[in-house]
Amino acid sequence: MSAPPRDVAIDGEMIRVGQLLKLSGLVESGGEARELVQQGAVRVNGEVEMRRGRQLHRGDVVEAGVQTVRIV
Repeated sequence: MSAPPRDVAIDGEMIRVGQLLKLSGLVESGGEARELVQQGAVRVNGEVEMRRGRQLHRGDVVEAGVQTVRIV
């Protein structure tokens, strides 16, 4: 059983996948975020996400590897 998602607060109405991966500490750079997305290693609300620029909103759940975060 996986751990519950860790909450990550955002300031505005939305954030892009690449930005969230960096903000949450799941990656250290934009290049690392791009690689994860291109490898199909990122899921948004349970579905593989191939667009680093996809807009995310509060309540969305993002998985990268074994870590999961929820936007609040």
